[in-house]
This record gives sequence, structure tokens and C-alpha cells, in this order.
Amino acid sequence: MTKEELRAELERQEQRYKEVYGGEVTTYAAQPDPDRKPWRKRATVMDQAYAEELRKIEQEHKAEEP
Repeated sequence: MTKEELRAELERQEQRYKEVYGGEVTTYAAQPDPDRKPWRKRATVMDQAYAEELRKIEQEHKAEEP
């Protein structure tokens, strides 16, 4: 079934509903899928300690360079 055929079928069903039940048809736009945020790993205490040690070593290395 193509999009055009589907649209035609839905319009036929809408008209039938209005004629048979006398109701009103409200159409809504499709809601977009929510954006998925990229997964990020939280730093553990060990990761934080490692980063801190790296920072200290880099500072010591910069102090020795001049």
C-alpha cells in the first residue's frame, strides 16, 4: 500500500465516520521521537584520583621546564 492509497483510505474512513456517527474527526501531527542523549560514563573515585595525579605530574613537569 502506497502513501497515496493510505491517505485515500483514511479519508474514506473519515467520511464514513462523519456520515454514520455524525462525529468530528480531529487529526494530530505525529510526535517526533525524543532525542537520545549520548551515554556518558560518570567518573569514579578512582578515575578522579587518577586525573588529579596526572594534573599534579603535568604541573611538576611544567615547573621543571624553564
